[in-house]
Amino acid sequence: MERILSLAQKQAGAAEVFEISTEETLAHFEANRLKQLQTSQSTSVALRIIKNGRIGYATASGSRNSRDLVAAAMETAAFGSEAKFELPGAQDYPEVGVYDSQVSAVPIKDMVALGEAMVAAVTAHTPGILCDASVERGVISVRLLNSRGARSSYRKSYFSLSIEGTLIEGTDMLFVGEGDSSCRPLVDTKKITDVVLRQLDLAKNRAKAPTRSVPVIFTPDGVSVLMMPLMSAFNGKTVFEGASPLGDKVGQPVFDKAFSLHDDPTIPFRPGSRPCDDEGVPSRRTPLVSHGVVKGFLYDLRTAGLAGRKSTGNGARGGGSPPSPSPSALVVTPGKTSFADMVADIKEGLVIEQLIGAGQGNLLGGDFSGNVLLGYKIENGKLVGRVKDTMVSGNVYQVLKDIPAIGSEAKWVGGMLYTPPIYCQGLSVSSKA
Repeated sequence: MERILSLAQKQAGAAEVFEISTEETLAHFEANRLKQLQTSQSTSVALRIIKNGRIGYATASGSRNSRDLVAAAMETAAFGSEAKFELPGAQDYPEVGVYDSQVSAVPIKDMVALGEAMVAAVTAHTPGILCDASVERGVISVRLLNSRGARSSYRKSYFSLSIEGTLIEGTDMLFVGEGDSSCRPLVDTKKITDVVLRQLDLAKNRAKAPTRSVPVIFTPDGVSVLMMPLMSAFNGKTVFEGASPLGDKVGQPVFDKAFSLHDDPTIPFRPGSRPCDDEGVPSRRTPLVSHGVVKGFLYDLRTAGLAGRKSTGNGARGGGSPPSPSPSALVVTPGKTSFADMVADIKEGLVIEQLIGAGQGNLLGGDFSGNVLLGYKIENGKLVGRVKDTMVSGNVYQVLKDIPAIGSEAKWVGGMLYTPPIYCQGLSVSSKA
């Protein structure tokens, strides 16, 4: 990396070298049986330069001649976009716990045993169900150097457990599932399978959903659907381009007073946490919504420069692409109402665990519409059975403008979103006869 940086500095006004190495082991089960055991390693290097005010970028996997990488970046700079930012200089980074040496020490046989335990628990409860399960561990090593003296180096471990089940009865297909991830080893499979068993119990009976507007409770997994249009709106690039409906709403009440949202990559041992982003900007907590009021947006260096703002430390790289604004660990502030009390408050409505196809439609406008993959009907304050052939649609800004209640019990979803259930109204529900 030092050689690449030295060569690049001689030919460009500013340069940055980013290296990421990953070692991961996966135990994958398919149709109740161990299907795959795999360990893989990968290393990639990205070089970004600023020459004559324009950005050049090149990447390499594994070992590549340093001069070739610099030459490739120089070639792209001639046609690159204008650089409206400076690379960060040397600075201190917060101490964020994201590495646990015990992750790499978990034997493969123990990983297989964890997968077998999850499959056994679910199949014992529901004979005939087909389960896919995964147990994964890995370590990511990140290094960054730039021509202004920034130096960053850290290791992150991760461990994940997940299981999905499919039960086919005639023309009816039931999908259930749960997962968890951490920077520390996970050994409690019962925590995961208990959720799946509860889903199966609630799905034993069938219920018909109404075709009209009814109250809906989104479980934490369901809340992730509401986050999709919001993350587009809070993306600094979308704001700069004038496409975000929240772009001119900073300081204004747009959501219910009970709703608060922030991004926080300093939370210890979460997969999305880190001491700095992929551009060497220190990690920090970024408020997005506070008691319904829009507070700000997520920026990387480039979009912050274009918008005349400062980076929020949300520059993320993926698949060899240049940095772009991205959330790290989103947190919805829990409320004071239990899930049971929310259900008890509804005479007729739905609980939605999983919604598919919700990314279609006018995402930037906040519209979402999808089929209920897993959901239950509420009648007179009780869950009475699973609904099928049901579609739910609404607008996230209308839904989150007037929230009857936010749940008190929150959990991590996909390792990147911490949220409680949210009790919503103003959604349109349609069901086949």
